[in-house]
Amino acid sequence: MSKHPASGRPTLPVAGEDHARLTIDLSALADNWRAMARRSGAARTAAVLKADAYGIGLEPAAKTFQQAGARDFFVATPAEGAAVRTALPDARIYVLSGMWAGAERLFFEFDLVPVIVSEEQLVVFMSAIADGGDIPCVLHVDTGMSRLGLRVEDALALADDIARPASFSPIMLLSHLACADEPSHTLNRQQLQRFRSVVSAFGDIDATLANSAGIFLGEDYHFTLTRPGIALYGGAAVNGVPNPMKPVVTAEARILQVRDVKAGESVGYGAAVVCARDTRVAIAAIGYADGYMRSLSSAGIPLRRTGLAGPSGMLHGRPVPVIGRVTMDLTHFDVTDMPAGSVRPGDFIELFGRTMPIEDVARAGGTVDYELLTSLGNRYERRYEAVKK
Repeated sequence: MSKHPASGRPTLPVAGEDHARLTIDLSALADNWRAMARRSGAARTAAVLKADAYGIGLEPAAKTFQQAGARDFFVATPAEGAAVRTALPDARIYVLSGMWAGAERLFFEFDLVPVIVSEEQLVVFMSAIADGGDIPCVLHVDTGMSRLGLRVEDALALADDIARPASFSPIMLLSHLACADEPSHTLNRQQLQRFRSVVSAFGDIDATLANSAGIFLGEDYHFTLTRPGIALYGGAAVNGVPNPMKPVVTAEARILQVRDVKAGESVGYGAAVVCARDTRVAIAAIGYADGYMRSLSSAGIPLRRTGLAGPSGMLHGRPVPVIGRVTMDLTHFDVTDMPAGSVRPGDFIELFGRTMPIEDVARAGGTVDYELLTSLGNRYERRYEAVKK
Protein backbone atom coordinates (compact mmCIF):
# COMPACT_ATOMS: atom_id res chain seq x y z
CA MET A 1 0.00 0.00 0.00
CA SER A 2 1.47 3.33 -1.02
CA LYS A 3 1.73 6.51 1.04
CA HIS A 4 0.36 9.91 0.08
CA PRO A 5 3.42 12.11 -0.55
CA ALA A 6 2.03 15.10 1.38
CA SER A 7 0.51 13.44 4.42
CA GLY A 8 2.14 10.01 4.71
CA ARG A 9 -1.33 8.45 4.94
CA PRO A 10 -2.06 5.16 3.16
CA THR A 11 -3.68 5.49 -0.25
CA LEU A 12 -5.82 2.86 -1.87
CA PRO A 13 -3.99 0.67 -4.37
CA VAL A 14 -6.65 0.74 -7.08
CA ALA A 15 -8.30 3.93 -8.33
CA GLY A 16 -12.05 3.95 -7.79
CA GLU A 17 -12.05 1.66 -4.76
CA ASP A 18 -12.45 4.49 -2.28
CA HIS A 19 -15.83 4.52 -0.52
CA ALA A 20 -15.37 7.91 1.11
CA ARG A 21 -13.04 10.74 0.23
CA LEU A 22 -11.87 14.06 1.56
CA THR A 23 -10.73 16.78 -0.80
CA ILE A 24 -8.59 19.34 1.01
CA ASP A 25 -8.08 22.67 -0.71
CA LEU A 26 -4.69 23.93 0.44
CA SER A 27 -5.12 27.22 -1.45
CA ALA A 28 -8.26 27.93 0.58
CA LEU A 29 -6.36 27.01 3.74
CA ALA A 30 -3.61 29.51 2.90
CA ASP A 31 -6.13 32.18 1.93
CA ASN A 32 -7.98 31.73 5.23
CA TRP A 33 -4.75 32.24 7.20
CA ARG A 34 -3.98 35.39 5.21
CA ALA A 35 -7.51 36.68 5.83
CA MET A 36 -7.12 36.18 9.59
CA ALA A 37 -3.69 37.80 9.48
CA ARG A 38 -5.22 40.87 7.83
CA ARG A 39 -7.95 41.01 10.47
CA SER A 40 -5.27 40.74 13.17
CA GLY A 41 -3.78 44.09 12.14
CA ALA A 42 -0.43 44.77 13.79
CA ALA A 43 -0.49 41.52 15.77
CA ARG A 44 1.42 38.47 14.57
CA THR A 45 -0.83 35.61 13.52
CA ALA A 46 -0.21 32.03 14.59
CA ALA A 47 -1.91 28.85 13.38
CA VAL A 48 -3.46 26.19 15.59
CA LEU A 49 -2.62 22.62 14.54
CA LYS A 50 -4.34 20.59 17.23
CA ALA A 51 -5.93 17.20 16.53
CA ASP A 52 -4.07 16.44 13.30
CA ALA A 53 -4.74 19.99 12.09
CA TYR A 54 -8.46 19.67 12.79
CA GLY A 55 -8.55 16.34 10.98
CA ILE A 56 -7.09 17.40 7.64
CA GLY A 57 -3.50 16.21 8.12
CA LEU A 58 -0.84 17.91 10.23
CA GLU A 59 2.11 18.00 7.84
CA PRO A 60 0.40 19.46 4.75
CA ALA A 61 -1.46 21.99 6.90
CA ALA A 62 1.67 23.07 8.78
CA LYS A 63 3.69 23.54 5.61
CA THR A 64 0.86 25.44 3.92
CA PHE A 65 0.57 27.86 6.84
CA GLN A 66 4.31 28.39 6.95
CA GLN A 67 4.43 29.13 3.22
CA ALA A 68 1.58 31.61 3.72
CA GLY A 69 3.59 33.43 6.39
CA ALA A 70 2.92 31.78 9.77
CA ARG A 71 5.87 31.42 12.14
CA ASP A 72 4.07 30.55 15.40
CA PHE A 73 2.09 27.33 15.91
CA PHE A 74 -0.04 25.96 18.73
CA VAL A 75 -0.63 22.28 19.53
CA ALA A 76 -2.38 20.48 22.36
CA THR A 77 0.28 17.95 23.41
CA PRO A 78 4.07 17.56 23.24
CA ALA A 79 3.65 14.56 20.92
CA GLU A 80 1.79 16.83 18.47
CA GLY A 81 4.56 19.38 18.92
CA ALA A 82 7.21 16.81 18.06
CA ALA A 83 5.33 15.97 14.86
CA VAL A 84 5.15 19.65 13.90
CA ARG A 85 8.86 20.08 14.61
CA THR A 86 9.63 17.28 12.16
CA ALA A 87 7.66 19.14 9.47
CA LEU A 88 8.80 22.67 10.42
CA PRO A 89 12.37 22.75 11.73
CA ASP A 90 12.44 26.55 12.24
CA ALA A 91 8.96 27.20 13.69
CA ARG A 92 8.11 28.33 17.22
CA ILE A 93 5.79 25.70 18.66
CA TYR A 94 3.68 26.21 21.78
CA VAL A 95 2.16 23.28 23.72
CA LEU A 96 -1.15 24.30 25.26
CA SER A 97 -1.35 21.47 27.79
CA GLY A 98 1.92 22.54 29.36
CA MET A 99 4.74 20.56 30.93
CA TRP A 100 4.22 17.77 33.41
CA ALA A 101 6.65 15.52 35.23
CA GLY A 102 8.06 12.88 32.90
CA ALA A 103 7.47 14.85 29.70
CA GLU A 104 10.32 17.34 30.09
CA ARG A 105 12.59 15.50 27.66
CA LEU A 106 10.21 16.09 24.73
CA PHE A 107 10.26 19.84 25.27
CA PHE A 108 14.04 20.04 25.24
CA GLU A 109 14.58 17.51 22.47
CA PHE A 110 12.08 19.11 20.08
CA ASP A 111 12.47 22.74 21.18
CA LEU A 112 8.86 23.14 22.32
CA VAL A 113 7.51 26.02 24.38
CA PRO A 114 5.29 24.86 27.26
CA VAL A 115 2.24 26.92 28.20
CA ILE A 116 2.31 26.68 32.00
CA VAL A 117 -1.26 26.10 33.19
CA SER A 118 -0.98 25.62 36.96
CA GLU A 119 1.15 26.13 40.05
CA GLU A 120 2.08 22.43 39.89
CA GLN A 121 3.35 22.79 36.34
CA LEU A 122 5.30 25.88 37.35
CA VAL A 123 7.17 23.75 39.89
CA VAL A 124 7.91 21.12 37.23
CA PHE A 125 9.14 23.76 34.81
CA MET A 126 11.37 25.48 37.38
CA SER A 127 12.90 22.14 38.32
CA ALA A 128 13.54 21.33 34.67
CA ILE A 129 15.40 24.56 33.95
CA ALA A 130 17.25 24.38 37.29
CA ASP A 131 18.80 21.17 36.04
CA GLY A 132 20.49 23.05 33.26
CA GLY A 133 17.72 23.24 30.69
CA ASP A 134 17.28 26.38 28.62
CA ILE A 135 13.73 26.71 27.39
CA PRO A 136 11.22 29.59 27.31
CA CYS A 137 7.66 29.30 28.59
CA VAL A 138 4.26 30.98 28.31
CA LEU A 139 2.05 31.59 31.35
CA HIS A 140 -1.65 30.76 31.00
CA VAL A 141 -4.01 32.94 33.03
CA ASP A 142 -7.64 31.93 33.55
CA THR A 143 -9.71 35.09 33.08
CA GLY A 144 -13.15 33.47 33.04
CA MET A 145 -13.07 30.09 31.29
CA SER A 146 -12.59 28.10 34.53
CA ARG A 147 -10.52 25.61 32.62
CA LEU A 148 -6.71 25.75 32.47
CA GLY A 149 -4.57 28.55 33.85
CA LEU A 150 -3.60 30.40 37.04
CA ARG A 151 -6.31 32.49 38.60
CA VAL A 152 -5.92 36.21 37.96
CA GLU A 153 -5.08 36.96 41.58
CA ASP A 154 -2.41 34.27 41.63
CA ALA A 155 -0.88 35.55 38.40
CA LEU A 156 -0.82 39.08 39.82
CA ALA A 157 0.82 37.83 43.01
CA LEU A 158 3.43 36.03 40.91
CA ALA A 159 4.15 39.22 38.97
CA ASP A 160 4.62 41.16 42.22
CA ASP A 161 6.65 38.49 43.99
CA ILE A 162 10.08 39.97 44.48
CA ALA A 163 11.26 36.52 45.58
CA ARG A 164 10.31 35.05 42.21
CA PRO A 165 13.35 33.33 40.71
CA ALA A 166 14.97 35.53 38.12
CA SER A 167 15.13 32.48 35.86
CA PHE A 168 11.32 32.46 35.63
CA SER A 169 10.68 34.96 32.91
CA PRO A 170 7.79 33.94 30.63
CA ILE A 171 8.03 35.19 27.07
CA MET A 172 4.28 35.58 26.76
CA LEU A 173 0.98 35.61 28.67
CA LEU A 174 -2.01 33.67 27.32
CA SER A 175 -5.69 33.49 28.13
CA HIS A 176 -8.70 31.99 26.36
CA LEU A 177 -12.05 33.62 25.66
CA ALA A 178 -15.12 31.64 26.71
CA CYS A 179 -17.81 33.47 24.72
CA ALA A 180 -16.08 35.15 21.77
CA ASP A 181 -18.47 33.45 19.35
CA GLU A 182 -21.20 35.61 20.93
CA PRO A 183 -19.84 39.15 20.37
CA SER A 184 -22.36 40.86 22.66
CA HIS A 185 -21.70 38.59 25.65
CA THR A 186 -20.64 40.62 28.69
CA LEU A 187 -17.95 38.11 29.66
CA ASN A 188 -15.85 39.14 26.65
CA ARG A 189 -15.14 42.62 28.04
CA GLN A 190 -14.70 41.26 31.55
CA GLN A 191 -12.06 38.81 30.38
CA LEU A 192 -10.35 41.53 28.37
CA GLN A 193 -10.11 43.80 31.42
CA ARG A 194 -8.81 41.01 33.64
CA PHE A 195 -6.21 40.00 31.09
CA ARG A 196 -5.07 43.59 30.63
CA SER A 197 -4.47 43.88 34.38
CA VAL A 198 -2.16 40.86 34.33
CA VAL A 199 -0.31 42.01 31.21
CA SER A 200 0.24 45.39 32.81
CA ALA A 201 1.58 43.77 35.98
CA PHE A 202 4.17 41.79 34.04
CA GLY A 203 5.34 44.84 32.09
CA ASP A 204 6.89 44.57 28.65
CA ILE A 205 5.69 41.14 27.55
CA ASP A 206 3.96 39.57 24.57
CA ALA A 207 0.36 38.51 25.06
CA THR A 208 -2.24 36.41 23.25
CA LEU A 209 -5.97 36.33 23.93
CA ALA A 210 -7.81 36.07 20.61
CA ASN A 211 -8.78 32.76 19.08
CA SER A 212 -10.66 32.75 15.74
CA ALA A 213 -13.78 34.37 17.16
CA GLY A 214 -11.71 36.72 19.32
CA ILE A 215 -10.03 38.13 16.22
CA PHE A 216 -13.46 39.20 14.96
CA LEU A 217 -14.05 41.09 18.24
CA GLY A 218 -11.59 43.74 17.10
CA GLU A 219 -8.23 45.31 17.80
CA ASP A 220 -8.65 45.52 21.58
CA TYR A 221 -8.47 41.73 21.76
CA HIS A 222 -5.49 41.19 19.45
CA PHE A 223 -2.54 42.14 21.69
CA THR A 224 0.75 40.99 20.11
CA LEU A 225 -0.25 37.53 18.82
CA THR A 226 -3.54 36.02 17.64
CA ARG A 227 -4.09 32.28 17.36
CA PRO A 228 -6.87 31.34 14.92
CA GLY A 229 -8.01 27.74 14.68
CA ILE A 230 -11.41 26.74 13.29
CA ALA A 231 -11.63 29.71 10.91
CA LEU A 232 -8.46 28.57 9.14
CA TYR A 233 -10.13 25.29 8.27
CA GLY A 234 -13.27 26.93 6.88
CA GLY A 235 -15.41 26.70 10.01
CA ALA A 236 -17.74 29.38 11.32
CA ALA A 237 -16.15 31.26 14.22
CA VAL A 238 -18.99 33.64 15.12
CA ASN A 239 -22.60 32.66 15.72
CA GLY A 240 -25.45 34.17 13.76
CA VAL A 241 -23.48 35.84 10.96
CA PRO A 242 -22.47 34.62 7.50
CA ASN A 243 -19.24 32.67 7.54
CA PRO A 244 -16.62 34.65 5.56
CA MET A 245 -14.06 31.84 5.40
CA LYS A 246 -13.43 29.69 2.35
CA PRO A 247 -14.42 26.02 2.63
CA VAL A 248 -11.31 23.86 2.95
CA VAL A 249 -12.62 20.31 3.37
CA THR A 250 -15.14 18.56 1.14
CA ALA A 251 -16.30 15.16 2.41
CA GLU A 252 -18.03 12.77 0.02
CA ALA A 253 -19.38 9.23 0.19
CA ARG A 254 -19.95 6.73 -2.59
CA ILE A 255 -23.44 5.41 -3.30
CA LEU A 256 -23.34 1.61 -3.05
CA GLN A 257 -26.92 0.88 -4.03
CA VAL A 258 -30.08 2.65 -5.21
CA ARG A 259 -33.34 0.94 -4.32
CA ASP A 260 -37.07 1.51 -4.37
CA VAL A 261 -39.04 1.42 -1.12
CA LYS A 262 -42.82 1.21 -1.37
CA ALA A 263 -45.23 3.40 0.58
CA GLY A 264 -45.81 1.82 3.98
CA GLU A 265 -42.40 0.11 4.10
CA SER A 266 -39.77 1.15 6.62
CA VAL A 267 -36.16 2.24 6.22
CA GLY A 268 -33.25 1.26 8.44
CA TYR A 269 -32.78 0.22 12.06
CA GLY A 270 -35.73 0.46 14.39
CA ALA A 271 -38.10 1.01 11.45
CA ALA A 272 -37.67 4.63 12.51
CA VAL A 273 -39.01 5.93 9.18
CA VAL A 274 -42.06 4.53 7.41
CA CYS A 275 -42.34 5.91 3.89
CA ALA A 276 -45.50 7.88 3.19
CA ARG A 277 -44.92 7.56 -0.56
CA ASP A 278 -43.02 5.36 -2.93
CA THR A 279 -39.45 6.38 -2.20
CA ARG A 280 -36.16 6.01 -4.00
CA VAL A 281 -33.28 5.54 -1.55
CA ALA A 282 -29.53 5.78 -2.12
CA ILE A 283 -27.39 3.90 0.40
CA ALA A 284 -24.00 5.61 0.84
CA ALA A 285 -20.83 4.19 2.34
CA ILE A 286 -20.59 6.56 5.29
CA GLY A 287 -21.48 6.32 8.95
CA TYR A 288 -20.57 7.25 12.47
CA ALA A 289 -17.34 5.26 12.22
CA ASP A 290 -16.31 7.95 9.73
CA GLY A 291 -17.43 10.86 11.92
CA TYR A 292 -20.79 11.24 10.19
CA MET A 293 -22.56 11.27 13.51
CA ARG A 294 -25.61 9.27 14.54
CA SER A 295 -27.25 12.50 15.66
CA LEU A 296 -27.60 13.38 11.98
CA SER A 297 -30.32 10.73 11.79
CA SER A 298 -33.07 12.73 13.41
CA ALA A 299 -31.82 16.19 14.32
CA GLY A 300 -34.76 17.85 12.55
CA ILE A 301 -33.13 21.30 12.59
CA PRO A 302 -33.65 23.21 9.32
CA LEU A 303 -30.56 23.90 7.27
CA ARG A 304 -30.33 27.63 6.58
CA ARG A 305 -29.14 27.34 2.99
CA THR A 306 -31.28 24.42 1.86
CA GLY A 307 -34.51 24.99 3.75
CA LEU A 308 -34.76 21.24 4.44
CA ALA A 309 -36.09 20.06 7.78
CA GLY A 310 -33.05 18.01 8.70
CA PRO A 311 -29.58 16.88 7.69
CA SER A 312 -28.91 16.45 4.00
CA GLY A 313 -26.20 15.74 1.48
CA MET A 314 -25.68 17.33 -1.90
CA LEU A 315 -25.91 15.24 -5.07
CA HIS A 316 -25.46 16.64 -8.57
CA GLY A 317 -26.06 20.13 -7.19
CA ARG A 318 -29.31 19.25 -5.40
CA PRO A 319 -29.91 18.57 -1.69
CA VAL A 320 -30.92 15.02 -0.70
CA PRO A 321 -32.14 14.45 2.86
CA VAL A 322 -30.95 11.73 5.20
CA ILE A 323 -33.72 9.17 5.78
CA GLY A 324 -33.65 6.76 8.71
CA ARG A 325 -30.80 6.25 11.13
CA VAL A 326 -27.13 6.81 10.41
CA THR A 327 -25.36 3.52 11.11
CA MET A 328 -21.72 2.58 11.60
CA ASP A 329 -20.88 2.23 7.90
CA LEU A 330 -23.99 3.23 5.93
CA THR A 331 -26.46 6.09 5.60
CA HIS A 332 -29.69 6.30 3.58
CA PHE A 333 -30.48 9.38 1.50
CA ASP A 334 -33.87 10.11 -0.06
CA VAL A 335 -33.29 10.71 -3.79
CA THR A 336 -36.94 10.43 -4.86
CA ASP A 337 -37.05 14.00 -6.17
CA MET A 338 -33.91 13.69 -8.28
CA PRO A 339 -34.44 13.47 -12.06
CA ALA A 340 -35.14 9.96 -13.29
CA GLY A 341 -31.97 8.04 -14.08
CA SER A 342 -29.67 10.69 -12.59
CA VAL A 343 -28.63 8.70 -9.51
CA ARG A 344 -26.46 5.63 -9.96
CA PRO A 345 -24.31 3.37 -7.78
CA GLY A 346 -20.79 4.79 -7.77
CA ASP A 347 -21.93 8.42 -7.63
CA PHE A 348 -20.64 10.48 -4.70
CA ILE A 349 -22.84 12.45 -2.29
CA GLU A 350 -21.25 15.53 -0.74
CA LEU A 351 -21.67 15.39 3.03
CA PHE A 352 -20.23 18.86 3.64
CA GLY A 353 -17.87 21.16 1.82
CA ARG A 354 -18.04 23.39 -1.21
CA THR A 355 -21.79 23.28 -1.73
CA MET A 356 -23.05 21.96 1.63
CA PRO A 357 -21.69 24.29 4.35
CA ILE A 358 -20.08 22.44 7.22
CA GLU A 359 -21.64 24.75 9.82
CA ASP A 360 -25.12 23.88 8.51
CA VAL A 361 -24.48 20.15 8.76
CA ALA A 362 -23.04 20.54 12.26
CA ARG A 363 -26.06 22.56 13.33
CA ALA A 364 -28.40 19.90 11.93
CA GLY A 365 -26.55 17.30 14.01
CA GLY A 366 -26.74 19.37 17.17
CA THR A 367 -23.01 19.97 17.31
CA VAL A 368 -20.29 22.29 16.02
CA ASP A 369 -18.07 22.15 12.96
CA TYR A 370 -15.04 21.55 15.23
CA GLU A 371 -16.47 18.14 16.14
CA LEU A 372 -17.27 17.17 12.56
CA LEU A 373 -13.73 17.94 11.41
CA THR A 374 -11.88 16.36 14.31
CA SER A 375 -14.03 13.21 14.23
CA LEU A 376 -13.14 12.29 10.66
CA GLY A 377 -12.17 8.63 10.58
CA ASN A 378 -9.24 7.02 8.82
CA ARG A 379 -11.29 5.37 6.07
CA TYR A 380 -11.39 8.44 3.87
CA GLU A 381 -9.05 8.73 0.94
CA ARG A 382 -7.49 12.16 1.37
CA ARG A 383 -6.81 14.21 -1.73
CA TYR A 384 -4.80 17.41 -1.42
CA GLU A 385 -5.27 20.18 -3.94
CA ALA A 386 -1.98 22.06 -4.09
CA VAL A 387 -1.65 25.76 -3.39
CA LYS A 388 -2.20 27.69 -6.60
CA LYS A 389 0.80 29.74 -7.66
